[in-house]
Amino acid sequence: MALLARTPLPAKESLIVVNEGSWQSDNGRLSYFEDDHVVSNQWFRDVNGYKLGDTPQDIIRVKENLIAISVNWSNIIQFIDEEGKAVGCTEDVPNNRRLATDGTYLYVTSYGHECSTTAGTKTFTRGFVAKIDATTFKTVDAVEVGYEPEGIAYYNGSLFVANTGGYAYQEDHDYESTVSVIDAATMQVTRTVDTGQINLYSGMSISGKYLCFSSPGDYYTISAATIIFDCEAALAGKSDSECFVRLDYPGTYNCKSRDSEFYVIGSTFSYVTYQNELSFLAIDPEAVMASGGSEGVSEDALPGTMVSDMSSMTAPYGIYVNPYTGYIYASDAKEYATAGDLWQWSPEGEYLGKYQMYLCPGHFLALDPQNGSGVDGIHLSNGEETDDAIYDLQGIRVTRPLDGEIYIRDGKKFIYHKNTFLK
Repeated sequence: MALLARTPLPAKESLIVVNEGSWQSDNGRLSYFEDDHVVSNQWFRDVNGYKLGDTPQDIIRVKENLIAISVNWSNIIQFIDEEGKAVGCTEDVPNNRRLATDGTYLYVTSYGHECSTTAGTKTFTRGFVAKIDATTFKTVDAVEVGYEPEGIAYYNGSLFVANTGGYAYQEDHDYESTVSVIDAATMQVTRTVDTGQINLYSGMSISGKYLCFSSPGDYYTISAATIIFDCEAALAGKSDSECFVRLDYPGTYNCKSRDSEFYVIGSTFSYVTYQNELSFLAIDPEAVMASGGSEGVSEDALPGTMVSDMSSMTAPYGIYVNPYTGYIYASDAKEYATAGDLWQWSPEGEYLGKYQMYLCPGHFLALDPQNGSGVDGIHLSNGEETDDAIYDLQGIRVTRPLDGEIYIRDGKKFIYHKNTFLK
């Protein structure tokens, strides 16, 4: 039996950080961070000679050497390659927000009410999800969901969309409390799950079949909460209450950990007290769902010194684990009008340093390392193949692979889907 050994080389960190800038100031930027230093805090402009745009909201890898960025107030989806070069864009999706992909199409939520598609213009009363061909950059379809849809994730042929109704304070509609489930192939809503928790506003993290997203409540009498959602339960037609668990913790910024848990920074603001409270959580979604929420949540249980380190931040604004190396990042927006910081920890939570970014750094995407640890740092001790053993992107052997995750088998990367490894 071949044994897996890790070459003792330092991690090769290559990280794109999206700085939102100030709304309506047309000053969104990309920062490029490598290993232990900032290469540029205006990377997109350095490469392309012009601005990224106004208030970028999300970044995602669509497929090999193609990255998408939603630029909300500029009403564009910008596509770049791994060198930062602009390779295309679409202006079909106004007021665009969050992104998901199946590797062929890009899916984006929008607060808008009109979308131009290859089949003609579609109009909606509420918000919508658009489907963009990642080869032509054309919007091929769109479907109405709830008001002001925010987080979105792709799982097993379906899209899961958290609706906020976040404009309820200024428009003639109520807050939303639902998750829309969409067949990605047909772009039809197949069901709507009511969580009973209003204003499902945040990014959406996915770990296997589980989702994590948050609600800030109404900032007055309705408390913030985190929702752990079981995609398989929803697709199997189980009742709404069997599809999710509501946790009495805010989950404002969340991400998947290297152990398939969720790392969460909760930031709770109240207009009653004018106080902002922080919480730091590690959430095991399987234990949460199995116990109905009585187990699976660990407070102040992030690795190493992360909790004490982040407690000194002025305004935490994002958290991220590099899926290739396990290094952990969080951002501090400080006063929102001055340059924020990127904080870095080892996979074990050892504080490594903080680095100045631009305004409101809050979204992250790691690039596949070219050298060092991660995928390229994994070698077999005797040069043989892995005999069908399965490993995650950190080279840790996996006995129960999760649907939709990327794994390594026989020295190659595959997506695990329905007990099958897809290239």
